[in-house]
Amino acid sequence: MQNFNIGFIGGGNMTRSLIGGLIANGFKRDKISVAEPDEQKRTRLATDFGIHTLDSSQQIAATADVLLLAVKPQVMKQVTKNMASAVQQHQPLIISIAAGIRESDINRWLGGNCAIVRAMPNTPALVECSATALYANSQVREQQREQAESVLRAVGLALWLDSEGQMDTVTALSGSGPAYFLLIMEIMQQTAVTLGLDDKTARLLTLQTAFGTAKMALESNEDATTLRRRVTSPGGTTEQAIKVLEDGGLWELFHQALSAARTRSEELAKQLGEK
Repeated sequence: MQNFNIGFIGGGNMTRSLIGGLIANGFKRDKISVAEPDEQKRTRLATDFGIHTLDSSQQIAATADVLLLAVKPQVMKQVTKNMASAVQQHQPLIISIAAGIRESDINRWLGGNCAIVRAMPNTPALVECSATALYANSQVREQQREQAESVLRAVGLALWLDSEGQMDTVTALSGSGPAYFLLIMEIMQQTAVTLGLDDKTARLLTLQTAFGTAKMALESNEDATTLRRRVTSPGGTTEQAIKVLEDGGLWELFHQALSAARTRSEELAKQLGEK
C-alpha cells in the first residue's frame, strides 16, 4: 500500500476522511497530494495532515499512480475533460466516488482506454465506518484493484460488485441508508419524549440502542431475521410494537423508498452523462 502516489481531485469532507484513514493506517504523507481550487481548504488540508496541496488538477494527474475523483457530480465532466491530456499520457488508476456518474462517461471524458474504479462510500466514512461498494472496468489490473480496495478500506468496509448496474441499488441501500436510520432514530427519540422522557435521556438511549444493535448484528453469525425473533418474546411488548409496524405497511414503505432512490440514481446518471 505504500508503493504508490495518490492524488485527490477535490478537498471536501470525503477527501478529508479518506486521507485521515490512510494516514491512520500507515500511508506516508509525502505520497498524498490534493488539488483543490479553494485556498482556505488547501491550507487546512496542508496544516491538518502535512500533505502537499495545489490548485492544478492537471499536475496531479500527471504524477499520481492513483487519481481519486472527489468532486460534485455536476462538475465531473468539466474536471475530467480538463485533465484528459495528462491522464492519457500518464495512465493512472482512476477512482471515482461521485454518485451517479457512469464509468463509460468518465472514460469518454478522459479520452478512453482508462482503468476506472467506481466507488460508493457513505457518510460514516467521516468516522471510519463507511460501507463502500466498488466496481472495476475491464482495464483495471489486479494490482490496481488491490490499490483501490486498500484506499477505501482505510475508512471501513469495502466490497466488489459484479456489475456496474448494481451500483444504483447500492446507492439506494448504503449510499442513502444513513438517512433512513437517522430518520428512524429521530422518530424514536421524539416519540419517547412525547411519552414522558426528557430529550437528553431519549437521545442517549436511542443512540446507544442503535449502536448496540448494529454491533450485535455485525458480531453475530445469525441474520437479522433470526436476531429480531430472538429478542421478540411471544406476547410481549416488542411483539406488539412489531405487529403495529408491520400492519402499518413498513415493509412495503421501505420497498417503495429504496426503489424510488434507485430509480432516481438511474435518472441522474443518464442526465449527467448526457451533459
